[in-house]
Amino acid sequence: MLRMRLAHLKPQFFAGLLFGFLAFHFFLELNRSAEESVTFLTYIRAIEGQQHNHTVADEQTPAKTTAQSIRILCWIMTGPKYLESRTKHIKGTWAKRCDIVLYMSSEETDFPTVGLNVSEGRENLYWKTIRAFQYVYEHHMDDADWFVKADDDTYMIVENLRYALSKYDTETPVYLGRRFYPFVKNGYMAGGAGYVLSKEALRRFINGFSSGSCTHFSEIEDMALGQCMQTMGVEPTDSRDIKGRQRFHAYPPENHVVRQPPRPLPWYLVYEFYPAVEGPRSCSDLSVSFHYIHPDMLYVLDYLTYHLRPYGYKYRFNPDETT
Repeated sequence: MLRMRLAHLKPQFFAGLLFGFLAFHFFLELNRSAEESVTFLTYIRAIEGQQHNHTVADEQTPAKTTAQSIRILCWIMTGPKYLESRTKHIKGTWAKRCDIVLYMSSEETDFPTVGLNVSEGRENLYWKTIRAFQYVYEHHMDDADWFVKADDDTYMIVENLRYALSKYDTETPVYLGRRFYPFVKNGYMAGGAGYVLSKEALRRFINGFSSGSCTHFSEIEDMALGQCMQTMGVEPTDSRDIKGRQRFHAYPPENHVVRQPPRPLPWYLVYEFYPAVEGPRSCSDLSVSFHYIHPDMLYVLDYLTYHLRPYGYKYRFNPDETT
């Protein structure tokens, strides 16, 4: 009986083995140097051009509608030593989908970067954030509706961000992101996952420093900003989707979607404002961001997000359903 079962399983076993080998080889090829990733980007752009040739020019998709009505400014926190190894790959992937992109650094360069006259170092991250938002307020307040801060190792799906923001009024004092609980009564948004300020939230943040209500009291950027937001009456929103799944993620996809064996919760789940969830149900189908993304994986995520499709599959999840 055992011999018959083994004989029956052999074709499935070898097919699975072959598929696993091919998949492993494929991702090995993708996971090479950042320079090879640029070639991959060229391939992606070629595909985009082909897709454009097969698209009706005046077709009005939901993504186009929100893009026209929700203007997003993205500023990327970076530094001179990361321009080649990280930031140019942000520029080559998701950042181009923002309406305005600014690269904030300690020095002005032809990259281009905006020089903030702030020294590099972890102890200066909050100074960088303060100066960056002051620069945005002074130069671009009327050019966008929402203002995004992201790190140079964050990946964002801007279309999903626009959809999330479509539920809010930028003239109300709100900000969105991965909501953590400790240290700030109302919670605060994790810096690495990226966070978004409404126009009114940005006004209040700037007024907080001009009035003296907010100060640089801590080197911990995201927590200190959250404290200022609370002081100025800016509401941290529940950025999860209608199924209670997170949109902003503090780590790469595998850290969130792969259910780990029983162990003490990692720090980012201990800090959760909402009940901690692990595994596939922790991530929204319309996720916005992932953190600690290496340059190669930026291009892989771009490919998986915008090009890979299962033939014949009809996406059934309706994010606008209320029941």
